[in-house]
Amino acid sequence: MSERRDPPPWRQRISTTLALIRANPTGRVALKIMIGVLGALVVTIGVALIPLPGPGWLLVIAGLGIWAVEFHWAKRLLAFTRRHVYGWTDWVKKQTLAVRLVIGSVGLLFVGTVALLSIKYSLGIDVIAQVLHYLATN
Repeated sequence: MSERRDPPPWRQRISTTLALIRANPTGRVALKIMIGVLGALVVTIGVALIPLPGPGWLLVIAGLGIWAVEFHWAKRLLAFTRRHVYGWTDWVKKQTLAVRLVIGSVGLLFVGTVALLSIKYSLGIDVIAQVLHYLATN
């Protein structure tokens, strides 16, 4: 028989606060607007950071988590994302070290390529050409 744990006190306080805000019609609309804008801001920043090395996808998922506070579609999408990320993680953990190294190498190659192309086309700096020029002249 499995026991259900009570949520931590900070989570209970947040739930109570949100329930009080939702009890007022004006508060409900204001909360939806605030959650919508904050989630959109975090998702937008995350999407902008996806091609760069960094926490792009993490911010997109965090934005979904913010939206999930108020929007059922975001809660379902977040659950779908979690299921697939956990499934992928479990699958990778079951692979041999060689397969994990190949997956990691392909991931690093992809991120490096995206970063180099982002720098080239957004900043106009061709890093590869500059490195090759440096190696040829020195």
